[in-house]
Amino acid sequence: MSSIKIVPGTGGDQYIPYEERKGNESIVYFTRDISPEGLRKIYQRVSENLVGKIAVKCHTGEPMGPNIIPPAWVKELVENEIPEGTVVETNTYYAGDRFTTEQHRETLKKNGWDKWTTVDIMDEDGVDNYPVEGGKWFKTIGVGSHMKNYDSLLALTHFKGHIMGGFGGSNKNIGIGCADGRVGKAQIHSHDVNESGKFSFDVVQEELMEKISESTKGTIDHFGKNVSYINVMRNISVSCDCEGVAAEPVVTPNIGILASLDILAIDSACVDILYSLPDEDKRAMVERMMSRHGLRQLSYMKELGMGNNRYVLIDIDNGDVRIDAAKAAEAAVPFEGSNVYE
Repeated sequence: MSSIKIVPGTGGDQYIPYEERKGNESIVYFTRDISPEGLRKIYQRVSENLVGKIAVKCHTGEPMGPNIIPPAWVKELVENEIPEGTVVETNTYYAGDRFTTEQHRETLKKNGWDKWTTVDIMDEDGVDNYPVEGGKWFKTIGVGSHMKNYDSLLALTHFKGHIMGGFGGSNKNIGIGCADGRVGKAQIHSHDVNESGKFSFDVVQEELMEKISESTKGTIDHFGKNVSYINVMRNISVSCDCEGVAAEPVVTPNIGILASLDILAIDSACVDILYSLPDEDKRAMVERMMSRHGLRQLSYMKELGMGNNRYVLIDIDNGDVRIDAAKAAEAAVPFEGSNVYE
């Protein structure tokens, strides 16, 4: 009996305007205050369901990577708002400065995280396999075994481009960032995950976006309602933070910080805001998303029932009035460089 061949969907290079979408709306909060205070303020809007031990998943960066959320900002947020919070990470699938736990800890030290916390490298002690309900590529996904030690998850995401995914929002932060460095990330990136010692990145475009999203689903289903999402639209290079100091120069303006309890709504809102920018400001990011077919992340999350691609965007700076993506895009200010390690 022949097995059914799994094929990826299409349309990852097609942007669906908001007015053409159907379904319910979720709440997404927005602030123009790109600062530690703004981060704390918007966190308070989505913190209600974060209980017990809270995993704070953010990208801690390659050595001296210039565009990550500043560690000092994360310190202020965790120490003042999330006393039961622990910054968590996993090792990389690619060889480099975060490939092994030992290398990863040295990088964390270089970037100053050790000055105020001990980052939990969740796959330090191996992998657990979480079910992926409704997935077509995976029945289970490999995640860092320490994930089971937490009751809640905050995806604290630096929204930016990505060399393979087109863009990195909350979906990428969880789908790649919580998958362990040897099993889960191999499941996502490689067609041949059983060959010992082989590290390939031959999964691309729609198939990659679908596998990232299924990986995310395995994690957020595990936490249930105890998940919140924050996307920081600052230092938006077309390169992921995994490229470190080799990242492409930032040409997209800084925009603001968004937060939601709906992963699809928040990533959709960020993409919509980018598309609302003037042509010269959005050109680099749009080209990166389209060329990698990255928008399949959004349509596949919709198909998997992971959230709503329609939303009510709430401006918390101005009395919680409802605004649209175009109005949020007006908040954009030119990128002028920043030292994230100050």
